[in-house]
Amino acid sequence: MKLTVLGSSGTWPNDGTATSGYLVQHDGFNLYMDAGTGTLANLQEHIKLSDIHGIVITHEHPDHFVDLYPTFYAWFYGELGEPGLPVFVPLDFRQKLADVVSIDSQVAMHTAFAFREVPPGDGFDLGPFRVKTEPMEHLGLPALGYRLEADGQVLAYTGDSGPTRHIETLARDADLFLAEATWQDRDDLLPFHMSARQAAIHGKEAGVGRLVLTHIWPEVDPEVIRTEGSEGYGDDATLAVVDLTVTI
Repeated sequence: MKLTVLGSSGTWPNDGTATSGYLVQHDGFNLYMDAGTGTLANLQEHIKLSDIHGIVITHEHPDHFVDLYPTFYAWFYGELGEPGLPVFVPLDFRQKLADVVSIDSQVAMHTAFAFREVPPGDGFDLGPFRVKTEPMEHLGLPALGYRLEADGQVLAYTGDSGPTRHIETLARDADLFLAEATWQDRDDLLPFHMSARQAAIHGKEAGVGRLVLTHIWPEVDPEVIRTEGSEGYGDDATLAVVDLTVTI
């Protein structure tokens, strides 16, 4: 299993970066995991757009899904893909996505994409992956963390979340833990995101093999994020940056 970072900025991108999005590949299958601002362009540095085989979205905030729109336009109007691309999304997401486009495009979107809304805790099969979900703690939204398993390899991804016991369930003994780490240490941490140290402690408690920190707030010092994450993890943490590739 191989992870390629397409974007890792939290909420908005800095110059030359993108918000949350990842390419996960295994056994010839290309999974687009979250589709934040700028990630579709970066994805095409690695595969053709028409070679996307499935998409999973963690929650309804634009920095995690907005590039679904150009993906749809290219897939349907550009005729770059076959109808029925599997797209797995949280509950109540599909109609919110469609409401932004015209009625004709709403119909077309449901031709281009085969949507499945996933209740937290449900699982499904997608290509070579057995996917399990856990509910994340993010402003009361239906937010999903994803656990991808294939041929004995495990990647766990939080999407956006504050601290919650479900993170350790999600990441238990994962080979690779991709965890949001929005904040540096501070006294007034907001509960719907994690600091690097909080994410790292969850990873340590879950017994993960490697920790990659992502969704970094654009105005913080990434080296401080790395340092605080490494301290909490008890080993070296890796910063997610565009084009970082990790093979399990």
